[in-house]
Amino acid sequence: MSQQTQTNPIDFQTEGLQPEFLISLYKNLLKPRMIEEKMLILLRQGKISKWFSGIGQEAIAVGVTMALQKEEYILPMHRNLGVFTSREIPLHRLFAQWQGKASGFTKGRDRSFHFGTQEFKIVGMISHLGPQLGVADGIALASKLKDKKHVTAVFTGEGGTSEGDFHEALNVASVWQLPVLFCVENNGYGLSTPTNEQYRCDHIADRGLGYGMESHIIDGNNILEVYNTISRIAESIRDNPHPVLVEFKTFRRRGHEEASGTKYVPEDLMKAWEQKDPVDNFERFLVEKAILNDEKISEIKAAITHEINENLATAFDENDIDSSETDQLNDVFKTFEYQEINSKEELREIRFIDAISESLKQSMERHEDLVLMGQDIAEYGGAFKITEQFVEWFGKDRVRNTPICESAIVEAGMGLSIAGIKSIIEMQFGDFVSSGFNPIVNYLAKSYYRWQQEADVVIRMPCGAGVGAGPFHSQTNEAWFTKTPGLKVVYPAFPYDAKGLLNTAINDPNPVLFFEHKALYRSIRQEVPQDYYTLPFGKASIISSGTDVSIITYGAGVHWALEVLDQHPEISADLIDLRTLQPLDKESIFNSVKKTSKAIILNEDSLFGSVSSDISAMIMEHCFEYLDAPVKRVGSLETPIPFAKALEDRYLAKNRFESALLEILNY
Repeated sequence: MSQQTQTNPIDFQTEGLQPEFLISLYKNLLKPRMIEEKMLILLRQGKISKWFSGIGQEAIAVGVTMALQKEEYILPMHRNLGVFTSREIPLHRLFAQWQGKASGFTKGRDRSFHFGTQEFKIVGMISHLGPQLGVADGIALASKLKDKKHVTAVFTGEGGTSEGDFHEALNVASVWQLPVLFCVENNGYGLSTPTNEQYRCDHIADRGLGYGMESHIIDGNNILEVYNTISRIAESIRDNPHPVLVEFKTFRRRGHEEASGTKYVPEDLMKAWEQKDPVDNFERFLVEKAILNDEKISEIKAAITHEINENLATAFDENDIDSSETDQLNDVFKTFEYQEINSKEELREIRFIDAISESLKQSMERHEDLVLMGQDIAEYGGAFKITEQFVEWFGKDRVRNTPICESAIVEAGMGLSIAGIKSIIEMQFGDFVSSGFNPIVNYLAKSYYRWQQEADVVIRMPCGAGVGAGPFHSQTNEAWFTKTPGLKVVYPAFPYDAKGLLNTAINDPNPVLFFEHKALYRSIRQEVPQDYYTLPFGKASIISSGTDVSIITYGAGVHWALEVLDQHPEISADLIDLRTLQPLDKESIFNSVKKTSKAIILNEDSLFGSVSSDISAMIMEHCFEYLDAPVKRVGSLETPIPFAKALEDRYLAKNRFESALLEILNY
């Protein structure tokens, strides 16, 4: 065991560590520093566009990575270059990634460290920081369900701990006792904002107590303290799954990114941390202990320099990326080979809500590791009793009550997908999805396009008005998601469609928002096969055929249109139930409009920015010469949804549809 020397401000404890291993630690610590120094030169030369420096913090990334097993996932930040190099990612691929070349990890679609790689069990960050914490929960949940005895390590900075996702993720990990190592690099500043303007507790580690979680404070500049402590913690997590919060005290010696500079840092503070440089001090220590000498250090540095230059040359020599429009569009979704499964059993009449429940039950039987997550879905059976008895049938591991934290649960679904497990998340009401909006539109929707990682998640969305539930339990917010490439949106109107389409949604490896209109749950009945079957996405249902007008709608709008047509048997109409909004059956729409020459689009949502607006625009672009009247849109009032029945009736598009239909017919 060494003793702290006067010349070294860091106390390195080497007990139990062999010289060969200490040298490997040194090499892994030195490599990211030397790469960074090279990148800063290239930045000044204009050969790379941006750089987020981790100089001064290398010991954390390297120590944590070397303490973990190679099959254990790490979710790093953009300053954790040492994670990538310690996992031995070929440098030319890293350099190509930073230059937007094809041999990188995102086909030029994202920059720096915003990527993941299953090969090296690394899941890179997104700029919103917080979501990766919940994703780590999902990966750790998969490890626990499969009894892998793995640790999942996730990084964030002290600034990121102010985000709600941090608190949600810690709470979920604690409640579910997940094997997650939460690594907080406290470098004193969130960009330029000091910690005294970020939080009021003495240490971020203090927050662990509030979540019933073990926590530690580690000198983040001491590579041996990081490695030894994390090794012990990781082993305890593997033996007994539980989350641990670790705060690493360190300092970022460069700006947030190079253009930011460091003028906001007091000079004496910068000098104090320069004296605690993790690379220089460890090198000095190894020399003092005669483990290294100048000749050996020069040899190591020469080898790393050669490796950097050789791999840089490979990356620079690679041609700039070229990609067709077709290639780009084809990579928005993972290819899904739809398998049509037809019913072989008798029909019997059931309600819409029963069709949803049957689909879930039969899918849980078909996919043995499928996980359901949502508020009150276990013993209580969910707000609408759709999952009643599911705990008895499938157990609490697979039917999981969640805390009230939509964001973290969506992220956990993403983590499960990364680990190879499908999940279904129930939003208790579709309105509440706004609390989980960020990970849906920025993580689930973009992951496959960015680094070919599918988000095998279905989000069930009980939605819609007509039940007197007011502004926060009545929205139909499908247009929030049809706007976002990378999401599929399904919105059935009948029990038969609901069951078959939900089965397909669960089979599809892409993220699906599945809208279920609450007013239809117990009011609509239909004959439905008892056994398992599927229906294709992107294929509308032509409910009636006619020549006078094309009525295009979905969800409750289908039933509103049927009521009006029943009252007007003289109207000969194509009634098109879209069933899925993304993908959209444009062919059926266009063929119908070309036949009838008139089109009216009905949706429950308010008009501006609605699905009907896009469909109207498409009809104008593709069918203009066939039209005998302007395309008519019918939607609800441009107000939030009121509670009182008289106000709700006046709000809904239902009561304006009949007059609008007659108006276009008489045009």
